[in-house]
Amino acid sequence: MKRTSLGEVSTPGRVAAPGEGIGEEELALAARNHGLPLEALRYDVTPLGLHYVLVHYDIPAVDAGTWRLSVGGQVRAPLELGLDELRALASVIHRVTMECAGNGRARLSPRPVSQPWLVEAVGTADCTGVPLRTVLAEADVGNSAVEAVFTGADHGDERGVEQDYRRGLSLPVGADVLLAYAMNSGPLPPQHGCPPRLVVPGWYGMAHVKRLRAVELVDTPFTGFQQASPGLRRRRPYPAPGPTVEPRRLRKQPRTARPCPVPLIDDRVAGEPVTVQQGRSTRHRRTHV
Repeated sequence: MKRTSLGEVSTPGRVAAPGEGIGEEELALAARNHGLPLEALRYDVTPLGLHYVLVHYDIPAVDAGTWRLSVGGQVRAPLELGLDELRALASVIHRVTMECAGNGRARLSPRPVSQPWLVEAVGTADCTGVPLRTVLAEADVGNSAVEAVFTGADHGDERGVEQDYRRGLSLPVGADVLLAYAMNSGPLPPQHGCPPRLVVPGWYGMAHVKRLRAVELVDTPFTGFQQASPGLRRRRPYPAPGPTVEPRRLRKQPRTARPCPVPLIDDRVAGEPVTVQQGRSTRHRRTHV
């Protein structure tokens, strides 16, 4: 079996050769991350331990007591907030379905070499936090700002590029974008981005930056690694293949809430009926708390 070096995992354009199986490094990624058991689709809100997880680099140790969020760049009133100060602001709860943009990657042909998702990279959570607009209004965003760039505490090396995990959002940001500090009425766990994370309803998971430490307002579009890398983009299929674009909005895809179709354990459902149930809407709801 062909071996894949660590530097090649997630490399743009790296696809598995015909007949090439899942490599050791991909198995390591699959063990480090985990997907939603499809039978958990029966829950309107995914129980915390069943929600899918994808982590970039190591999970950093962030002390909630000393954590600070800086808001600067093209603003008139730069500010810093601690967790207590953030929680003191008016909060809302949104029910948000998250999905990895690479969901289904392992079923592609040719297959990109990366986290080998089947169809389980999805989950729905009640996210509690402060609308980003509230914080940006307090910082008094300047007229020249066109994007907000979010930097997480995640730090690592990807394809030889040492970096913090960073993503940008065009202005104005939606009213439902949150700086979230709680999930399903409990504290945000480390693997899901504590102390706070960005939550961008309707966008793929890569936009939901975890472990936020800085928001910078900039006057030119952000073109950092996690924004512009070819490995994080797709080609327009209509009317013919064209320039790559960023896969931002979630696509509606049917899923069946049945036990995981793994040959080693799936004999228990052979010949048994499968119940198909219409799920409830997961559109956002807003509740002031």
